[in-house]
This record gives sequence, structure tokens and C-alpha cells, in this order.
Amino acid sequence: MTLKLSLPTDLELRLRREAQRQGVAAETCAVQVLDKCLPSQEKRAEGVAILQSWIDETDDTDQKETGDFLVHVLDEDRLSDRKLFPPELKGITW
Repeated sequence: MTLKLSLPTDLELRLRREAQRQGVAAETCAVQVLDKCLPSQEKRAEGVAILQSWIDETDDTDQKETGDFLVHVLDEDRLSDRKLFPPELKGITW
């Protein structure tokens, strides 16, 4: 595909300097930069699949343990003796 771009002068100079540093043509350097910065459909699909697997994983036991730990730590680290989560109100107010 042929694509014609009008680059601002400073960006063109940066592109040419980078191409010279790499020892490639400016067009080749531009293609490399675009390929690096624009994610491929395959990488995007992999990311979506990972996120979906995290959503689909339901480990109720792990979540319960984490919740119980959090309640314990919040009650333990208080300046007052009054509990935020008193055991007698579990299932009633929290």
C-alpha cells in the first residue's frame, strides 16, 4: 500500500536521524515505527483472551479468604477498640 504523509519539519528530521542511526531508509524506519506502535490483530486477540480468562475464573473460596483477611486487617489496625465489622452483625449490616 502506498501512503503519502505530510510530516511536520521537526518530525521529519527526527525520522531521518533515526533512519540514519539505524542505517536504513527513512521509509523503512517509518514502517518499523508504525509496526512497533500499532498492535497487530493477533496481539490484540491475545490480550482480549487473557482478560476474558480472568473474568471467567471464579474462585469463590479465594475471594472469601481475601474478604475475611481484609475485614480482619481493617478491624485490627484501628485507633479505637470499636470494630468496623463486629462478628455479631455479619450478614446483617455487612
